[in-house]
Amino acid sequence: MITLRKAQDRGQADLGWLKSQHTFSFSSYYDPEHMGISSLRVINDDRVTPGAGFDTHGHKDMEIISYVISGTIAHKDSFGNIKTLPAGEFQLMSAGKGIYHSEFNASNTEPLHFLQIWIRPDTLGIDAGYQQKAFEQSSPLTAVVTPNGENGTLKVQQDATLYRLVLSEGEKVTMARSAAQADRHLYVQLIEGTLDINGTTLTAGDGAHLTQLASIDFTAISGQVTALVFDLSANA
Repeated sequence: MITLRKAQDRGQADLGWLKSQHTFSFSSYYDPEHMGISSLRVINDDRVTPGAGFDTHGHKDMEIISYVISGTIAHKDSFGNIKTLPAGEFQLMSAGKGIYHSEFNASNTEPLHFLQIWIRPDTLGIDAGYQQKAFEQSSPLTAVVTPNGENGTLKVQQDATLYRLVLSEGEKVTMARSAAQADRHLYVQLIEGTLDINGTTLTAGDGAHLTQLASIDFTAISGQVTALVFDLSANA
């Protein structure tokens, strides 16, 4: 089954310096039908004006992933990490017992566009941590976040894997699902291009929840397709 979440149906927030679209309930946007899927709790599509950003604030017991679509994030946290996160890179902050951080648009002239993703951890009260990496797209589906951090991926404290999907126009890739994987959830967030998933068409900003599919065909209909694909536990 494929359940489509159109871009325009997401929750909306406009703070002037920040325009955000919420796939799931977040802050003042509440929809009991969209509270998250499995351990995936937040996908916020954030656009930040030049020089603006989020002042120092705290998080606890959450795995927070940022993926920059365009622009650069300036990050600073209570563990002494002072980093910049450019377009195409992934950041994973394990809030654990508690961490304070700020994140700003590093440019005073160019806007920042990024996805902020929250995943509930499987263990509470762990030590906080910070990871950041740029990944080569060695195949159409490239794992970037895994539970064990294998093959140089970022390690998340949950039974969840995040892939980046990149396809050229007309290109197709198939994800086969074994019987043991049948009850797991997949969630696809399309960033750019037009993507067909088993006959369902997504345009930029759309999401899709996939369940009980033995085989999934991803086909780029127009433009270069970039998407994030989450493989999530049935039980989280």
